[in-house]
Amino acid sequence: MEYTLYDLALFWLIYAFLGWLVEAGYFAVTRRGFYDRGFLSAPLVASYGVTALLLILVLPTLNGLPVLQFAFCTVIATVVETLAAVLARLLTPGVQWERTKKRAIGGGKWGLVASLAVGGMFYLSYLLVHPLLMALVLMIPTLAEMIVVWVLLGLLAVDFAVSVYALRTGAGASNTRRQREGRTKLAAGVSNFVWRRLRKAYPGIEQESPETDEEDRAVFAKGLCWDKLIWVFFLTALGGDLIEMCWVRLVSHVWMSRSSVLYGPFSLVWGLGAVVLTVTLQPLAQKADRYVFLAGFVIGGVYEYMCSVFTEIVFGTVFWDYSHMVLNIGGRTNVLFCFFWGVLALAWVKFFYPWLSKGIEAVPVLLGKCITWVLVALMLCNGVLTGLAMLRHQARPSHPQPANQLEAFLDREYPDDFMTHRWPNMRQVNK
Repeated sequence: MEYTLYDLALFWLIYAFLGWLVEAGYFAVTRRGFYDRGFLSAPLVASYGVTALLLILVLPTLNGLPVLQFAFCTVIATVVETLAAVLARLLTPGVQWERTKKRAIGGGKWGLVASLAVGGMFYLSYLLVHPLLMALVLMIPTLAEMIVVWVLLGLLAVDFAVSVYALRTGAGASNTRRQREGRTKLAAGVSNFVWRRLRKAYPGIEQESPETDEEDRAVFAKGLCWDKLIWVFFLTALGGDLIEMCWVRLVSHVWMSRSSVLYGPFSLVWGLGAVVLTVTLQPLAQKADRYVFLAGFVIGGVYEYMCSVFTEIVFGTVFWDYSHMVLNIGGRTNVLFCFFWGVLALAWVKFFYPWLSKGIEAVPVLLGKCITWVLVALMLCNGVLTGLAMLRHQARPSHPQPANQLEAFLDREYPDDFMTHRWPNMRQVNK
């Protein structure tokens, strides 16, 4: 089933609301009261919507494999919740979430049981709820769907900005002081409203002291922060591309480009994979090696599978095919490579990441900030150009004549022979 972007946006909104209802109901039963556990003031939990959206796209490729579908539901839900918890901390650096937001792998005594329960909930929703929602969404006129989606997303954007502002600027005594300094009563009132709601939902939430912030500023990319993750992404994207090139040279005796972008030796799969492993496996860093290996085995395999699905859905292309290998899963991954992911995760968590983290933190603060933003800007341009070139390459067989100046530029700068040379293993897939 093919969905439009508006269909997917509406599904995200619906499942985020349903997830909020389920979580509010759970806490109403266990705590005997109403607790709004969402980051936003609106009745939505965004991470549930993201999980549902990923499952809507991935699970149809696993039809006839219910055990694997359930496993994917469990892994994707757990990883998304972990990433959401880390994202909340990164967006609100002045807030201490750790005591209250333990949605991480290995977090708590009942972590595995909770992950299986949530995975089961999503799987049942996919089997029983999604067909009904799909029928209802597809019945909505296109214009009405567009209006609803844009209006709701606009309101949520304002809600998100207000929530982040309130959490980053503080509440209580700090708001009173800012009012005396000229801060508007409206801004102070909104901040206090957000803080009252979150303190009720997360009783242990705290504001960090300014002294801690000053100490952090003295070291570049201290701890798990945006700068650290950006450097991890770029360094592993570069290293992963070089490793793959050397591996292909060793086994095939040819030098082959393994980059994911038009310019530079950067493998986005490796870079994003390193970020995912860094964030999701940190709670297991002090545990026995077998736990890290098993988590890397499962998460790495699911991640590789999803990358294959993503490129096929968005660009209509496949960059790797393991159909000829034993114990493969739809040709997108296989047990042998999952084993490699487990070994890689173990080596990354126990050795490479601690060593790399210390090296990144040794970079001078001003130099590190400058390099970070230059790299981000260049990669954004590189990524946009790559996406446009791939989309044009996909459409060129059926529309060989450019329809506008942009397509003419893409045809001139990135013709088919260039694309084939850049990505020798890429092949078109009929949707």
